[in-house]
Amino acid sequence: MKEKFFENEDELVSLPGELVFNIDVMLAKRKMRVGELAEKVGITMANISILKNGKAKAIKVSTLIKLCDALDCQPGDLLEYRKLETGN
Repeated sequence: MKEKFFENEDELVSLPGELVFNIDVMLAKRKMRVGELAEKVGITMANISILKNGKAKAIKVSTLIKLCDALDCQPGDLLEYRKLETGN
């Protein structure tokens, strides 16, 4: 099984899948630019990019709320769970 490992307080944690942020999809639906979203949410374009590119290790609930408010959507519109492929 292909696994992802993350450090969690000095131990490695194996996860069976990943969360994908579909910010680009919502930006297109709302005809909004990345810079406009970053300004409305109050985070840098670099941090929006980290979310978009799947490099984020965590997100604050308050940031998710601000994203949903700015994009007029539900958390499930932004997040998608993908199970990692098994290599057996």
